[in-house]
Amino acid sequence: MSSFNVVTDKIIGKIKPMHAVNNGPLGGPASGKWELMKEAGIPFARLHDTGGAYGGHVYVDIANVFRNFDADASNPDNYDFAFTDWLMKSLVDNGAEPFYRLGSTIENAHWVKPYNIFPPKDNMQWAKICEGIIRHYTEGWGNGFKYKMTYWEIWNEPDNEPEIKDNPMWKGTKEQYFELYRVTANYLKEKFPHLKIGGYASCGFYKIADIEADPNANISPRIDYFITFFEEFLQYITNEKTKAPLDFFSWHSYSGVHSNIIFSNYARETLDKYGLTQTEHLCNEWNPGIRLRGTLRDATNIAANMLALHETSISMMMYYDWRLHCAYNGAINPLFFVPFKAFYSFKGFNELYRLGNQVKVETDEPQIDERVYCLASKGNGEIAIMLVNYTDKDTEITLSVDGQKDFATAQTLMIDEDKTYEDIGGIKGGKLVLKKDAIAVIKIAK
Repeated sequence: MSSFNVVTDKIIGKIKPMHAVNNGPLGGPASGKWELMKEAGIPFARLHDTGGAYGGHVYVDIANVFRNFDADASNPDNYDFAFTDWLMKSLVDNGAEPFYRLGSTIENAHWVKPYNIFPPKDNMQWAKICEGIIRHYTEGWGNGFKYKMTYWEIWNEPDNEPEIKDNPMWKGTKEQYFELYRVTANYLKEKFPHLKIGGYASCGFYKIADIEADPNANISPRIDYFITFFEEFLQYITNEKTKAPLDFFSWHSYSGVHSNIIFSNYARETLDKYGLTQTEHLCNEWNPGIRLRGTLRDATNIAANMLALHETSISMMMYYDWRLHCAYNGAINPLFFVPFKAFYSFKGFNELYRLGNQVKVETDEPQIDERVYCLASKGNGEIAIMLVNYTDKDTEITLSVDGQKDFATAQTLMIDEDKTYEDIGGIKGGKLVLKKDAIAVIKIAK
């Protein structure tokens, strides 16, 4: 049995956007099921690997948007915004703020021939191209838009492999990336002090994971390099001679709840160690169950991570991925373009997020990963509570709100082996049985 008491007069912060994603329900060229993004209330969409291999040759990537690197970056005629404009409008019209990765899509077949993953031959020219993209989407430059786009990320996973010949993301040294970051971040921050400039979408911190709990926690030169790269990057940008702003630090993980909590704590502690106490950190590529796609367990896995990581110092999580034909998309069926059960983990979390204010939950639950999780929020005369049974057995829940245990008029939206976001009605006596791998979202008017 697990016991939770929601204390509505104790607001302890804002509900963080843990249900953000990479990309959106993009199908083929200029097509998609964007209404699913609106239905789930996705708050941010990171644009990396957009359109598939090589960015579909038309989306987002610097090489796609600015095709002649030697052209005049101050002339809007030298940019090809067409498909990316369509994409941005699709996201914004359906409620998601774009999170723009400035750089290149991963080139998994780089061993045949790499194209767009080399260090720029002129870092300042590259920075000026980034400036043009930002002005187009936030200031209307070049017949553009005035969208709210807060986050601008410099490259993705330059630390992917220690040997240049093996790296599908960065055909350069780590020092070359550090210099690109320094030049670009300083230039963009000077031009756009109100925006958040950061990077570098680290491959992650598997070296420090719980080896018994996490199959990714193997020690290898590659795994070691992720840590070395991180430490040396922070040394570089905090050195007075090579100083650069870092509004946010982004990292990735394909591990489970327990390891992800360790990673989040490590990221915060390491940033603080270098004096970057105001730098937020976020996990903007994560997926704990690629092989579980389409299953109830995947839905529970995703929901448990959202709730557990919410209680760390992390500022946002961005699930990878929501493209319709992407093998990593656990939210949407790739054959029929209809939701899997995991879709409702995102939709359920949005019930908390839209109310805004996190309220205290008193519980007797142990702070480990195999457990029942609970998170609650209030706003607009409503209370929302999300429960996730991440254990291997059916569990009886005792739930109260300010000591009250009867919620006859509540909505209880259930996700389990038999139900997919179905309302089972109110709760009597505060008793609710959550089946193994079940999720409940409870909405109470108050």
